[in-house]
Amino acid sequence: MSEHINNREYRQKLLKELIMELHDGKDFDEVKAKFEENFKDVSAKEITEMETQLVVDGMPVEEIQRLCDVHASVFKGTIEEIHAIRRDEDTPGHPIHTFREENKLIQKLIDEQIRPHVDAMEENDKVTVDLAADFKDLWEIDKHYGRKENLLFPYMEKYGITAPPQVMWGVDDENRDLIKEVRELLKNYQYARPKEEVVEKANAAINGVEEMIFKEENILFPMVLDTLNDNEWKKILEESDEYGYFFFEPKVEWVPKAVPEESMEPEVQGVEGYVKFDAGFMSQEELNAMLNTLPLDMTFVDKDGRVKYFTQGKERIFARPKTIIGREVSNCHPPASVHIVEEIVEELKSGKKDHEDFWINMGEKFVHIRYFAVRNEQGEFLGVVEVSQDIKPLRDLTGEKRLVE
Repeated sequence: MSEHINNREYRQKLLKELIMELHDGKDFDEVKAKFEENFKDVSAKEITEMETQLVVDGMPVEEIQRLCDVHASVFKGTIEEIHAIRRDEDTPGHPIHTFREENKLIQKLIDEQIRPHVDAMEENDKVTVDLAADFKDLWEIDKHYGRKENLLFPYMEKYGITAPPQVMWGVDDENRDLIKEVRELLKNYQYARPKEEVVEKANAAINGVEEMIFKEENILFPMVLDTLNDNEWKKILEESDEYGYFFFEPKVEWVPKAVPEESMEPEVQGVEGYVKFDAGFMSQEELNAMLNTLPLDMTFVDKDGRVKYFTQGKERIFARPKTIIGREVSNCHPPASVHIVEEIVEELKSGKKDHEDFWINMGEKFVHIRYFAVRNEQGEFLGVVEVSQDIKPLRDLTGEKRLVE
């Protein structure tokens, strides 16, 4: 055992040295040769585990990212021999089958349209319209990346594989930025943008996309196939439609094998005092505090017309004394307007409407009031939720403020 530990420690030390050599600008091929000599007998999974430990030890993800190209290049052509082939991934409907079909379409778009148009752009600029259409199509890769980042990566992190997701997400964003830059250059091309700049950025974008295809096919997919169980693949499959696909409609033929229930959502199993939702779980304290933090008022009236709950936010719009809890909602409104409230509730309850909206001026506030019918999965009426919000600050917004500028 100590031999394995020492060997592993030595390899990790060597891996760190290679990363620092790349950082110091050493020739890529020299580092690649040294990596191949020392790591040709280890799997991609072991490499990524060591990279993960280096991140835990404090090495920036950006430094690890430098080595990603090296081991991707070394493993090219041999990675399939390292990892056993699982037939599930070849079945239409399996998430990996879908990812791979998308990669084929992305590569086809690059080979048959984008690269010929970029080459033509070097000679003249008569293909700018075609190239703009190409990169509009290529932007659909955002859906492919989104499924990977939001559905695959959380399960990798659950198993302690943290560095590869961080590195890949960073590279995905670089590719997104390059595609957006090309689209912007083409959009404003008539305003004296040099074609050389378009060609340079376009080549950088498609090279980045192709490199990511290689990394997904030869490192990411084998690694997650070795790690995730069928229940987890099933959940990824169920959530995939929300993110969309790269010009691909998956046929759901794959049926996951049954995995014992205890291996599903271990983080939820055995947790007492928590409220479980369709997506997640929270303690009563967390739930109450979260609802009171929302910048709006919510009041719930049950199917029998009795007030059952209202939030206690700091900036209330309408007064709500706790004495109304349990009262019939018709008794909580002035006689002059109670018939309107009853009419709204009846229309929501009968299914004639799913919501009713009002908006009023209240001093400096512009208040948006919405009534929603609350129904269970079977469509049965459970009550009405009233949501009131001062939307004047929202109406005054202009321009954009993004998380990353």
